[in-house]
Amino acid sequence: MAGPRTGLLDPLIISRLGSLDLIARTLVEGFLVGLHRSPYHGFSVEFAEYRQYIPGEPTAHIDWRVYAKTDRHYIRVFHQETNLHARLLLDVSASMAQAAHGGKDHLTKLEYAKLLTAALCYLLIKQNDATGLVTFDRRPLQIVPPRSSRRQLMHLLSLLERVQPGEQTDVGEVLGTLAERMWRRGLVVVISDLIDDPDRVLTGLKHFRHREHEVIVFHVLDPREVDLRFSQEARFIDPEQQLDPIRAQPWHLREAYVAEVEAWRGRLARECQQHQIDYVPLTTDTAFDRALLAYLNKRAKLG
Repeated sequence: MAGPRTGLLDPLIISRLGSLDLIARTLVEGFLVGLHRSPYHGFSVEFAEYRQYIPGEPTAHIDWRVYAKTDRHYIRVFHQETNLHARLLLDVSASMAQAAHGGKDHLTKLEYAKLLTAALCYLLIKQNDATGLVTFDRRPLQIVPPRSSRRQLMHLLSLLERVQPGEQTDVGEVLGTLAERMWRRGLVVVISDLIDDPDRVLTGLKHFRHREHEVIVFHVLDPREVDLRFSQEARFIDPEQQLDPIRAQPWHLREAYVAEVEAWRGRLARECQQHQIDYVPLTTDTAFDRALLAYLNKRAKLG
C-alpha cells in the first residue's frame, strides 16, 4: 500500500491551515486520494432481539408498535458492528512542548502530536470507529470515552485545540493505570516522546497487550533530540526538573549521545516487536504520511 507524496503532508504546511477541523479533514482526505484500496470495513447495525424497558433508560429504541399491541414497553436491541473501539493517549507533559532546534518555524513535539492526533481522530470516526481521547502528563488529565458520532469528532478536535503543556512526565504509571481502567478490548494509540524510565514505559505498554488490546506507539521526538546536530555551543534545559541549565559544545558529545539514543530507541523497537506492539519512531520534521500509513497498515491487519 502506498500513499501520495504531496506538499500538504508536510507538517509545517499542515500546521498553517488554521483550525484542527480543517487540518484533519485536509490531511486525511488528501492523504486517502491515491490509495490503491481502502482498508476500511463496512458499518452495519443488525436487529438482535427485544427486551423489556427498564425505567430511566433512554427511550429512543422503544418499539411503540409493540407497546400498542401489548401495553408494555420493549426495547429493540441491536448488534452494532463498529469496526473497533479506539483510544488515543496523548502525552502533554512539559517535555512535549520543546522544540530543540528552536525558532517559530519549527513545530514543538506537542504541536506535531496534536496534528497527528487530530488526523487519526478524523480518520477513525470517518470509518465509524468509536474513538476516545486521554491527555496525560504524570497522571490522566482529560478522559473522553469512545464514541463514533460527528459530534464526538467536533468535541475531540475542540479539546485538542485547547490542550496546553502539562507537568512532569510519568508515562509508565499512566499507562499502567489506564490499562486497568480499559475493560473493553480495542485499539490503543500512544503518542508521546516516551521520555521516562524505559523499563516502566515498556511495562505499561505490555499491560495493554496482556489485556488483549492492539497497541500502536508513535514515538515523537525533535530531530535534534536524535542527532544533537547543533552548530554552536548550546544551553540544555530540563523542562520538567528544576535543575540548573548545562552549557556544552554538542560536537564533543554527539557520538556518545547518538549511540545512547539509538540504543534506547532500538530497545523500545525490539521489545515492542516481541509483544506485537507497533512501534513507529517519528521526528517532527517527518511527513505525516509515514504515521498515517503505519496506522492504515495496522488497521488493514485488524480487518
